[in-house]
Amino acid sequence: MSLSMYDASSTVFRHSLGQLAHVLEKAAADASARKIAPAVLVQARLAPDMLPLSGQVQIACDTAKLAVSRLSGQKAPAFEDTETDFEQLAERIRKTLDFIASVPAEAFAGSEDIAVTVGSGERARSFTGQPYLLHFALPNFFFHVTTAYAILRHNGVPVGKSDYLGKP
Repeated sequence: MSLSMYDASSTVFRHSLGQLAHVLEKAAADASARKIAPAVLVQARLAPDMLPLSGQVQIACDTAKLAVSRLSGQKAPAFEDTETDFEQLAERIRKTLDFIASVPAEAFAGSEDIAVTVGSGERARSFTGQPYLLHFALPNFFFHVTTAYAILRHNGVPVGKSDYLGKP
């Protein structure tokens, strides 16, 4: 049995974004229980030169939707990076999931060999579809999902490995 580009991208993104939404729900409940202003967690960072939780969620969503767009040829929706609370971050994840779910598996046919360029100018990087997905999009996506989880864990939100991984 071979693994399709759809299975290696869309299904993975949907599962992990669902888990990210779950982790954010737990964070919102924890903030309420501990009487912490949600903005404290939404703006928390692991290090001064890293993006806050909101930025990690935004980039995870953007990485997933743009990967699906680039591999399927379907136009991705544009989202402004204006989220300031858990409800808005959850909505961004929902909109990203809606877009990904709208792209049929057939749209990924042949995408392993298409040309993909990310960035521009001196920062441009070119790939074919499969290396783009496996060596750029997925690692970048998981970096930001993991960092979001780590920010919350570092700030005392009671999340564990099972919250991050979920069930397949």
